Amino acid sequence: MEFKSLKTIESSFRQIRFFTLLFIGLCGGISGYSVWKSYHFAEAQREKIYVLDNGKSLMLALSQDLSQNRPVEAREHVRRFHELFFALSPDKAAIESNIRKALFLADKSAFNYYKDLAEKGYYNRLISGNINQFIRVDSVSCNFDAYPYQVTTYARQRIVRESNITERLLISRCNLMNTTRSDNNPQGFLIERFEVVENRDLNTIKR
Repeated sequence: MEFKSLKTIESSFRQIRFFTLLFIGLCGGISGYSVWKSYHFAEAQREKIYVLDNGKSLMLALSQDLSQNRPVEAREHVRRFHELFFALSPDKAAIESNIRKALFLADKSAFNYYKDLAEKGYYNRLISGNINQFIRVDSVSCNFDAYPYQVTTYARQRIVRESNITERLLISRCNLMNTTRSDNNPQGFLIERFEVVENRDLNTIKR
């Protein structure tokens, strides 16, 4: 009878020890899960930015990983360069202003292309002939698998003269390098080895 009583006490201690360990394990699991959720909550909160609107109200903005936007910024950089470089009006000051802004986005290869056109009298003919030149960038193809990034741009030029309107196909190639962002270069890219690989008439409409 005494042996049976000892066995019952030992079994009770074993059960108490088991439930104690189980309770400690559950507490540890709950604590670990709480810490993990708190960490992720803090990370999510760090992605939120509150912007003060003219000192009146707070607006919520969400931050993103910079690398997620680089393809979009690269295409916008190239598109902006082409719009500044090839959209021209018959005004010397306007042409020089656009070219100056475009050259902030590219290296000497773009400057050399500009100088070549200037020496051939291209810009003088625009001014003397009262010619407006517009450009529409159809697509910008960027290869982000290798650095520097290789870019091909497909665009249409529209050259408006007093007597006719000429539409031209423009295809250019360049490399894109990462560089420091600035007011003159907000996307932080630099166009290198710029070249026009095709620039030909598609059609001419008499006016």
